[in-house]
Amino acid sequence: MTRRLLGLTALALVPLLVLTAFFVVPVSGMVARGFWPEGSFDPGGVLEVLTRSRTLRVLGFTLWSAAAGTAGSVLLGLPAAYALHRTAFPLRRFLRAALLVPFVLPTVVVGVAFRQLLGEGGPLGGLGLDGTPAAIVLGLVFFNVAVVIRVVGSAWEALDRRAEQAAATLGATPVHVFRTVTLPRLRPAIVSAASVVFLFCATAFGIVLTLGGTRYATVETEIYLLTVQLFDLPGAAALSVLQLAVVVGLLLAARRARTTVPVVRSPSTPRRLRRSDLLPAVVTVLLLGYVALPVAALVLGSLRVDDTWSLANYRALATTGDRQALPVPVTEALLNSLRTAVDATWLALLVGVLVAVVATRRSRSRAERRVRGLLDGLFMLPLGVSAVTLGFGLLITLDSPPLDLRDHPLLVPLAQALVALPLVVRVLVPVLAGVDDRQRQAAASLGAGPLRTLATVDLPVLWKPLLAGAGFAFAVSLGEFGATSFLAREEFPTMPIVIFRLLGHPGAMNYGMALAASVVLAAATAAVMLAVDRLRVSSVGAF
Repeated sequence: MTRRLLGLTALALVPLLVLTAFFVVPVSGMVARGFWPEGSFDPGGVLEVLTRSRTLRVLGFTLWSAAAGTAGSVLLGLPAAYALHRTAFPLRRFLRAALLVPFVLPTVVVGVAFRQLLGEGGPLGGLGLDGTPAAIVLGLVFFNVAVVIRVVGSAWEALDRRAEQAAATLGATPVHVFRTVTLPRLRPAIVSAASVVFLFCATAFGIVLTLGGTRYATVETEIYLLTVQLFDLPGAAALSVLQLAVVVGLLLAARRARTTVPVVRSPSTPRRLRRSDLLPAVVTVLLLGYVALPVAALVLGSLRVDDTWSLANYRALATTGDRQALPVPVTEALLNSLRTAVDATWLALLVGVLVAVVATRRSRSRAERRVRGLLDGLFMLPLGVSAVTLGFGLLITLDSPPLDLRDHPLLVPLAQALVALPLVVRVLVPVLAGVDDRQRQAAASLGAGPLRTLATVDLPVLWKPLLAGAGFAFAVSLGEFGATSFLAREEFPTMPIVIFRLLGHPGAMNYGMALAASVVLAAATAAVMLAVDRLRVSSVGAF
């Protein structure tokens, strides 16, 4: 028993040290900067910031836009989840992968795409939505609807159909069956998806900054503006404390809601489309158009120069833009992004595998089960804490010995790995938890050591999720903007950084380059996600 606990403790030690040094310490530093502004405890500064009229407006807009984005994502995502996971039709797998792509598109790219679609001269410019809260909500729904489809769809796919069939046999209509039989069993998945989407909407950075500017700020963008433009560090720290409190409360509430209804599941085979499936099929087709329109506007806009078709915007990516808008050419920034993503991926996988192994080993006592639950929740925190808060915290806490890492080349990959870590863990944990522990015990009784047991029992079922987790981490790293905007050195910008800088510089050439760079970045992340979907494990969600 002692040897077993020592082994698990050793496995947990590395991820705990990483999380403590590069997440807990930076976030705690943010809290300390708010409550101890001059080295002495002074909560009055935090209260003064939180009671400002602008802070209240920002908080109100954050909650409103997150609620609207969540409602839109759930309303559009539920019918699509049903159509894509419970029915069979040609190209179903490709369409499912295509609808997943928006989630991993860089948020800056999403913002650029909607500006191109809704802005003056855009295909839908006549609607007058550019620069309005509606444009922000449309961008949030575009980005997050894939979360609902994947999480709820995976749960729906695995539900035992016999209860629904029994209710239908007794004369219940399809609507009655859905309301009384299906919906209660789907509730944990819906709550889980909605809570994650709400967190993503509330901490959306690139979309709000690109589409809302300073007029429609959220807590996330306000932290950025207070830090970068106004140098009001105590104010930014106070807002980070507020955001952290809200996120922790929401994670706890979502965890409780997810686990209140036990559900018996058994994988089922999708059936052919019927006439009764018309409504979800129509909604899915409309959703495909909704996802395709901004992307098409982005691609077409990147190919237009002076009202003619041209590849000049793509050729200009080898330059630094009009009037030296960038410190390095866009092509060099792309190489920086790829190198950073490779480092972030192996870091996220290393820590993610250790966390998943520790979290899925069978608990032999109530205390051990509680410790595992605590660790699982601890490693999910980066999912809810904003990347801006993390980046800002790393910047102000790792600036003195022995941890003066501001110029270390692994600092940006570390921050990006922490952002991707919850996704990697959520991909690996369900698969490892599904391995019968008796197989490991049998291997051990035959003389296999822990490494040989891992290689012969766990690895054969884990290699696909490992590759999928690597794809998620790589795609998330390519598009990460919040933390990177604080940490990236001037001479080593990443693609999202240069795209945002090009948008901030006047000139048609700079704007055209921003569109072309966005297309290149979107194509790279889309290719990764299509590969990830090929490795998808049936009935396993991503969060």
